[in-house]
Amino acid sequence: MIGSYYNFSFYLPIVLLLFSYSKLLSTYASLTPDLCDPDERVLLLKLKAEFKIWKSGEFNDYFGDSVTIYDDTVVNVKSYPKTKSWGNSTECCSWKGVTCHTKSGKVIGLDLSCSYLYGRLEPNSSLFRLIHLKTLNLAYNNFTFSPIPHKFNNLMLLETLNLSGSSLKGPIPTEILQLTNLVSLDLSSFSYISYLLPPPSWLFIENPPYFLHLLASNLKNLRALDMSFVNISSKIPHEFSKMQSLRWLHLQNCYLDGEFPSSIFLIPNLQSIILSHNPNLRGKLPVFRRNNSMKVMEFFMTSFSSVIPDSIGNLKHLVSLTLDSSNFSGRIPSSLGELSNLTLLSLGGNHLTGSLSPNIGQLSELVALVVHDNLFTGAVPSSLFQISSLEEIDLENNQLSDLVGFENFSLLSNLEYLYLGSNNFRDNSPVDLNVFSSLKQLDLSGIPLSTSNITSDSDFSSNFEFLFLSSCNITEFPDFIRDQRNLMSIYLSNNNIKGQVPDWLWRLQELRYLDLHNNGLSGSLPHMCMHAKHLRVIDVSHNLLEGKLLPSLTSCSRLEVLNLESNAINDTFPFHLNSLQRSNKFHDNSTQPEYIEVLFNYVSVMLMSKGVSMAMERVLTIYTIIDFSGNRIHGQVPESIGLLKGLYVLNLSRNAFTGHIPSSLANLTALESLDLSQNKLSGDLSSLEWINVSHNQLVGSIPQGTQFQRQNCSSYEGNPGLYGTSLKPVCGDPTSPETEPPVPEEEDEDEEVERLSWVAAGFGFAPGIVIGVTIGYILRNLGRRRH
Repeated sequence: MIGSYYNFSFYLPIVLLLFSYSKLLSTYASLTPDLCDPDERVLLLKLKAEFKIWKSGEFNDYFGDSVTIYDDTVVNVKSYPKTKSWGNSTECCSWKGVTCHTKSGKVIGLDLSCSYLYGRLEPNSSLFRLIHLKTLNLAYNNFTFSPIPHKFNNLMLLETLNLSGSSLKGPIPTEILQLTNLVSLDLSSFSYISYLLPPPSWLFIENPPYFLHLLASNLKNLRALDMSFVNISSKIPHEFSKMQSLRWLHLQNCYLDGEFPSSIFLIPNLQSIILSHNPNLRGKLPVFRRNNSMKVMEFFMTSFSSVIPDSIGNLKHLVSLTLDSSNFSGRIPSSLGELSNLTLLSLGGNHLTGSLSPNIGQLSELVALVVHDNLFTGAVPSSLFQISSLEEIDLENNQLSDLVGFENFSLLSNLEYLYLGSNNFRDNSPVDLNVFSSLKQLDLSGIPLSTSNITSDSDFSSNFEFLFLSSCNITEFPDFIRDQRNLMSIYLSNNNIKGQVPDWLWRLQELRYLDLHNNGLSGSLPHMCMHAKHLRVIDVSHNLLEGKLLPSLTSCSRLEVLNLESNAINDTFPFHLNSLQRSNKFHDNSTQPEYIEVLFNYVSVMLMSKGVSMAMERVLTIYTIIDFSGNRIHGQVPESIGLLKGLYVLNLSRNAFTGHIPSSLANLTALESLDLSQNKLSGDLSSLEWINVSHNQLVGSIPQGTQFQRQNCSSYEGNPGLYGTSLKPVCGDPTSPETEPPVPEEEDEDEEVERLSWVAAGFGFAPGIVIGVTIGYILRNLGRRRH
């Protein structure tokens, strides 16, 4: 699948670093029996005793047993406890992961990567007495977030050091920079776990200017440097351009800033440079020389700008070019068509203009073309259909107007991922979905679509996993969907689908995300999770659904977002939510960070949060959200609501709730947005960052706190018994029950700005789980393709 091409570059900056010196090791491999130095054997056994074997490694959990590198090299990486068998024989040079010098018997190589090692890496470890080591690979173990010891300068012969992905934290000791023989240094944590942990859990550099200067001065033989997910928080000095041996420079997600020295691009043998996820890093692409060695360039989500130079055509060896989410502008140079080895071209989320050049058809090895969210106009070049290797085409959200026949996509026999939505295609004749029968993921949002001729009895052979068919003028549930057994996401919002939700929809057992909002659906709420037990997001808002909330909701053991806003549901609060299985994230009863089963699945959900109705595009789904607003739910809000400790957003507005606000709301420590407006509630208020309790029957003093001072006065209106000094900064001087706070004319605008600022910067962390949210475009590609 295309994920292996698109994501290798983002999540596997250079796995080759783990293995690039295996040939060197084999040169020194033991060829004679009983070679082991007795003292070295003792040290190895002591090292074994320092760690437990615990089968929970980042590498094995995520990547499995093999990895495909961009140059077609397949590396088989099997996680197994290498040290477990140590001691079964006296010949330590034959032990797994151990390499000895052929004459002296000294240990010169130690590869314990992916060995399930668990425990702290201590300064007094026997490791630092193996002073003849030339290669040391401890990647992808679990060192329980212990700091890197200062004793690495004991190992002065080291040429290769790999500590990547092994749960280390704290400052990187400068003693590592005394290892002047280093050829490869990998301190990265290039895995999904780094996205789920706040920067304090990362490795960092205490004095970045000094450290980086020392690195460039001392490690002049360095060929490979990977410090991805190390918190550097500095600019890269010009001295790096003097590291003329560099072949791989990977500094993804390092909080880099300032101007990146363009001279680094001109290092003669540089093959791979990855600077992604450094949004404050500025720079421009240089004029590239001929006979350049570059194979991989990735600047996803940086502030690189200017145009893509014509000299890009000089990079004849280039395999992967990723410039997404930056500030590039202008046209794509025609010289790009000369990159005959290019397999990934990803330019989404920039300000590129003009038409898509017919020269794209010359990229005969291209596997993925990703140019979404730009300003491209004109026709989709017919030469595109000549690239038989294409597996992914993403043209969505541009201004493309002409497409020479949707049926041409059937010529691309390897195509699995196609995204054409949100363009200006002028041919309004309905599209026949049969031409896309080989696809796994399809986005035709905004394109008139004919599905009535595709029934469950037709020859339609596709096994879709993701279907984005929003705003396609569909008037009925496409019948072919009932046989899509692999379908995980369905987006049918903003169509004209009438009537009841068909029962077969809930029998799609792999379904995770269902968006049916803004249609004309009617009838009672169905039994949602009786068969589709993997459902995480259900959005049926803005329809005509009625009746009661069924107890079958308790079968939704993985439900995270439930949006029923603006229907005609007539019921009391669903007390049976208290019976949700404990694995459901509404409960969030975890006590420590856990690895989430499905990561980076981003979905679009319309909801009210902090007073703003917004499309939370590709919301990170470890959020938990309940929106029952705009229905006819009545009765009391139960105390058991306090058991749903994973809730982030709770919207019960525009219903008929009565009684007191339950005190158990104080237990919802992750809750940041609560909207109880337009009900008949009474009682006291709880402390929240944003709250709207307007048009109720609340009385008494409003609590002190900046979160209440920040609220718009309209959040409290319609409660004549409320008063308090906390309203004074925004509502005048409401110091008594008789004082009605005035509302300044400009207040609404200021408050709107503040709320929208939260949308852009709203990251928060609750105990035991990250509840960060990324709004809009950021990482949206990963949301569709990572599964």
